[in-house]
Amino acid sequence: MKILTFSTLFPNSEKPGHGIFVETRLRHLVASGQVEARVVAPAPWFPSKHPRFGQYARQAKVPRREVRHGIQVEHPPYLVVPKIGMNVAPALLFQSAKGTIARMIDEGYDFDLIDAHYFYPDGVAAAMLARYFNKPFVITARGSDITLFPKFPLPRRMIHWAASRADGIITVANALRDEVVKLGIDPARVVSLRNGVDLQLFRPPEQREEKPFTLVTVGHLVPVKAQELSIGALPLLPGVRLVIAGEGPNRGMLENLVRELKLEDRVTFLGAVSQQELRVQYGAADAMVLSSSREGWANVLLESMACGTPVVASRVYGTPEVVAAPEAGVLMNERTPEGVAEAVKRLRANYPDRAAVRRYAERFSWDDTTAGQLRLFRSILKRGESLALA
Repeated sequence: MKILTFSTLFPNSEKPGHGIFVETRLRHLVASGQVEARVVAPAPWFPSKHPRFGQYARQAKVPRREVRHGIQVEHPPYLVVPKIGMNVAPALLFQSAKGTIARMIDEGYDFDLIDAHYFYPDGVAAAMLARYFNKPFVITARGSDITLFPKFPLPRRMIHWAASRADGIITVANALRDEVVKLGIDPARVVSLRNGVDLQLFRPPEQREEKPFTLVTVGHLVPVKAQELSIGALPLLPGVRLVIAGEGPNRGMLENLVRELKLEDRVTFLGAVSQQELRVQYGAADAMVLSSSREGWANVLLESMACGTPVVASRVYGTPEVVAAPEAGVLMNERTPEGVAEAVKRLRANYPDRAAVRRYAERFSWDDTTAGQLRLFRSILKRGESLALA
């Protein structure tokens, strides 16, 4: 079986952590030996690579083609239009990818199915590409593509159009499946296949240093992740330290908040870190805090647990499906600094055995997800063969 994975959420040499959850799922699928895959991951176009343009210059440096973990990845550039970009993004992605995919087919990679990730704009563009190339397609819903974008009238209509034409729909949590069904999609067409965790990469440290109780937050420094809630909780948690792993536009605001609260000696900003360094930070921490306002299936939760570190997380969408046992950690009763502090105190009062936390994470290998994908893809291709013979 040959598949084409399509998503703007995919790592590249300039942003190796971008959409790594899509790459990880694909790597496990390819490792099954049942699938051959190539990737088309459009990257935003920018005219200059000069360092003064910061992240925009980094986007311009993304190579047009690269090989990652033995998988060929194409990065056709697409135009990002300010202000109106949200509405025209699917068409721009379609135009960007169409020529690349046609060349791929001409070169001999005539794939059987499009495996698209993130409903909007990627899934809508994938629906256009599937119609153009006459291929079946599957869309995976991952979070804000279903919990946020349908609140806007035009994206909602386009999401429904793509969902109604998709040959299969995957959600990474049951809560997201419910959201897709609310859009008017037949529940029988939607399958929930949760993300797994790399149990070889994320594992407990051999030894841990004795130090003050330490929290770690992991994620982009953007409003939806709300790291300010963890910072604001520290005055209510005497002696507790906080490590913030990630980079993003909110960093300045967060650093100002740390200074305002006079917490410079208790908060450490690491910036963007590698997966290997994340393992070290998870293992060194006593708890991982995730206070997001929206999450589909937050991989950082299982990554932390796999390192033996329980979590404190907001009660949103798929998160209660991940934090579903006392050994996993606790859920916040409210998304406020006070709610974070209360949840941390609750965890400390009944702190789980770290070996039990790891055993909980071991229930979430990628094997079941890979098997579910293979079943779905095969059933779609078999159905197509039957229709062709009819």
